[in-house]
Amino acid sequence: MNRQFSRRDFISASALGALAGASVLADPVRAAAQSVGVRPADLPDLTIKEVKVYVANLGPTLRRINSPESGEIVSLVTASGIEGNYTLGNRVPGTGWLEYAKGVCLGKSVLDLLPALVASANERNHPTTAFGRNAGFVGGFGYPNGMRLGSIAETNYHAAIVDVCLWDILGKAVNRPIYKLLGGTKERMLAYGSSQHLATIEEFGPQALEAKQMGLKCYKIHPGPGQHPSGLPIPAYVGHIEEIKAVRQAVGDEFTLLFDPVQRYNVFEALRVGRALEEYNYSSFEDPIPTSDIEGLIELRQKLTVPIEIGEFIYGIQGYAEYIRRGALDIVRLISDNVGGITGSFRVGQLADAFGMPCTPHNWGNGFDLAVHFQLELALPNTFWFEMPYPPTLTDRPYLKEKFRIDKDGYVQASKAPGLGVTLDRDALDKMLTRIDR
Repeated sequence: MNRQFSRRDFISASALGALAGASVLADPVRAAAQSVGVRPADLPDLTIKEVKVYVANLGPTLRRINSPESGEIVSLVTASGIEGNYTLGNRVPGTGWLEYAKGVCLGKSVLDLLPALVASANERNHPTTAFGRNAGFVGGFGYPNGMRLGSIAETNYHAAIVDVCLWDILGKAVNRPIYKLLGGTKERMLAYGSSQHLATIEEFGPQALEAKQMGLKCYKIHPGPGQHPSGLPIPAYVGHIEEIKAVRQAVGDEFTLLFDPVQRYNVFEALRVGRALEEYNYSSFEDPIPTSDIEGLIELRQKLTVPIEIGEFIYGIQGYAEYIRRGALDIVRLISDNVGGITGSFRVGQLADAFGMPCTPHNWGNGFDLAVHFQLELALPNTFWFEMPYPPTLTDRPYLKEKFRIDKDGYVQASKAPGLGVTLDRDALDKMLTRIDR
């Protein structure tokens, strides 16, 4: 496959798509059982009998793209021996997930737990002060009315981690990947290389070209300090404009490019950078200013033609509805942990699709993080790309058998493994294990 991928390819969406997975969320366990021709009562015993955390020593040489990243892998185990896994990663180590999960899950069946999580998705994912009751939003540089992140995010993360483990168990119980349970029909996703925040302006062009030569069909800049290796300091946004130009020159006119400064600009700077993105035909401008500045985002959308991509700092579906209603974004971004795991993320993706908007799950972290968002990308009709942290080896972990790589055409192929599609390497994990918390 030799064709190049344009800006239109990146943002095209299946407007008002079929939403094949809508009925799955109404009763996920029944839908999963029906997918293999049995009744829910015929499934293995899915009562949660054990909750534990494997604490592994990742060692000093493992490269972490989220810092700090813990070696804590969570586990829910059913009476029939099916284990669902995820990771605490760099989320909330030591802040009570184990006790939370034991209180919520022990002695209860996935048949009851997963429908209950679906039913409560509206209730657990929102602060209530940003746009009125049930707004579902937390700003990137501060929190409404002095609200602290801890009580909100920790509760969200705890519930999201449980949700992911339950979906992993359900998929394993019926021997199907999660995306198929959600009605997905895709078997692969095009990948783009997603940079780290490189130190100098001059590093981005060569890396983008390297990613293109590897076979990736798109590259995203996460700008760094925006400085040259020597000489006087310059304003960061001015250096970023140089990066935007240099990367376009390195990869040619037809290669798809994206830009994500992670909320670092004010509106003036974002307008200057956004006009450069337009000039050099970039396909999205992600998180240009703090998400809490909804008026600024509306202004950017009115004055720029490059699509505005927002969502990493929205916590709950109600917040997305407000941004869509007010015209503050073009592309819906999500982090599964922030919106209730698989369940909440799928609902956000459906909301975006109902308004003809693409959805771009956040593939960043370790292999578990990529696995969760990959299942969503394969399931949703309005997702088109797999974000691959660059270089791809950054997400490899010894305790996971699967590694995320592209094929000769630039696609990541869906795993055949059930559930999340990744498998714990027990021998490797045992060598790294320091203890098991129960």
